[in-house]
This record gives sequence, structure tokens and C-alpha cells, in this order.
Amino acid sequence: MAEHPHATLVRKGYDAFLRVDMDTLRGLMTADVTYHVPGSHPLSGDFKGQDAVIGMYRRLFQETGGSLRADLRTVFVDGRGHAVALHHITAEREGRRYHEDGCLVVRIVGDKITDIDQCVTDIDLDNAFWS
Repeated sequence: MAEHPHATLVRKGYDAFLRVDMDTLRGLMTADVTYHVPGSHPLSGDFKGQDAVIGMYRRLFQETGGSLRADLRTVFVDGRGHAVALHHITAEREGRRYHEDGCLVVRIVGDKITDIDQCVTDIDLDNAFWS
């Protein structure tokens, strides 16, 4: 049985992210995509538009010296434009290590990502790592 196109789109995004392929990531998103990062740290907030989202991704890699990895575990879809991607994040920053499960709730219109909500298991740990 073939994978749903929305799951395939999300997998392509994770693959491009791991390869730091910002051009491919840009091509998967609408021009007005919004990415919502929870928390109260310097990298949290709402990032509106491809340039803002790509800039946030670049900053994640800069802050972690390129050590950030998002290992995709699985993707759930509803066939109505929603996907939930479960992943495990690892990173190192300023002598600290980060290992946490999390997910992205992705909204898709047509064949493009329009909105991404990031969810974390421990928001206090997330705030501490990125502050």
C-alpha cells in the first residue's frame, strides 16, 4: 500500500532538514507558511513566511554548531490536510546535551505546507536548553 502524499511530503521535509537543504525546504512550503515554536526562549515564537522559517532553521543549526538532529519516528495523517510527525531531537549547545521527543503538527493545502506547530514533551527543559 502506498504512503499517503501528506506523509511523503513531511518525510521529504525531515530529510531536507537533516541535510540542511534549505532550498528543498523552501519548495515544500507556501510563501506565507507559519511556524510556531513554543516556550519563552530566544528561538520561540511565530515565524511567518518562508524567509523567517528558513532563518529560524539556520539559527538552530548555528546555535548547535550543526549538531541538531531530528530523527523522524512516524507520521500520522488524516487525509484532510493534517499530519502529525513524531520525532526525537538531539543537539549539543554550550556544553549541554539535549535529547527529547516531540512532534510537529503540520497543515497542508494542496501539496504545500502552510502551518507548523511544534510540540515538546518538557517545555521547561526546552526553555533551559535554548536560553
